[in-house]
Amino acid sequence: MSTVLRSLSGVFARHSELPVVPEPGTVTLRARGVGLERTGGHRVLDEVDFEVVAGQIVALVGPNGAGKSTLLAALAGELEPSSGTVELDGHPLSYWAPVDMARRRAVLPQNHTVGFPFTAREVVAMGRAPWARTERQDHDEQRIAAALAATDVEHLAGRTFPALSGGERARVALARVLAQDTATLLLDEPTAALDLGHQEQVLHLARERAAAGAAVVVVVHDLGVAAAYSDRVAVLESGRIAADGPPREVLTTELLTRVYKHPVDVFDHPVTGEQLVMPVRGRSAD
Repeated sequence: MSTVLRSLSGVFARHSELPVVPEPGTVTLRARGVGLERTGGHRVLDEVDFEVVAGQIVALVGPNGAGKSTLLAALAGELEPSSGTVELDGHPLSYWAPVDMARRRAVLPQNHTVGFPFTAREVVAMGRAPWARTERQDHDEQRIAAALAATDVEHLAGRTFPALSGGERARVALARVLAQDTATLLLDEPTAALDLGHQEQVLHLARERAAAGAAVVVVVHDLGVAAAYSDRVAVLESGRIAADGPPREVLTTELLTRVYKHPVDVFDHPVTGEQLVMPVRGRSAD
């Protein structure tokens, strides 16, 4: 075998290795100086440095148009940065074949559409596709059943996905992500279509996954949710990271009032002591 063929063989063999579970504190995804421009030269992301860490939930927050979903899409490999790099498990995204990326990170998009009338269970089972023809396919039925139960959609398993309500589709889509069973989860507004009870259920699931060692990124608009459930909060402002750190250090009245251009109060609940974040109603940031 020639040196070139031997080298290529080694690359493909390396790509086909199944991922190992990262140790807590390991960086699973990293953005280095990531910039992204839309048509017309509008810069949506500008020199973003960001790390996703095993065992943590990091919440991406910021006003509309700040770049939250765009950053998530760049981390997922769904949008190619105009500048900078994104690394997954220590390698540029271009290093990985699509199936290898799908074994390492799962993505929940904002919109949940399926082109054919698959049942809810079939949609959830799609999350197991990356593990086909590997030893981990033996866990398919267990992972699918656990995901259906965790998201409270077992009773919807036989119904067609397009016939479900928006909230039901959102929970089935989350079940697909959970069934995929990856070390990194990228969740874009996972609570947007849900009622209060199911919002809390989903956030508890995210926290449980992080406690079990997963790296979880959640795009949220509710700053109270970010304070209550995240280990870190990254605040985006005009395509840049304005702050990144523990909720009590990042979610301050001064920063949030500036970023959201509206007065914001941050205070502790008088009984539980939990950090609360609320808009001040009746006056502007001026």
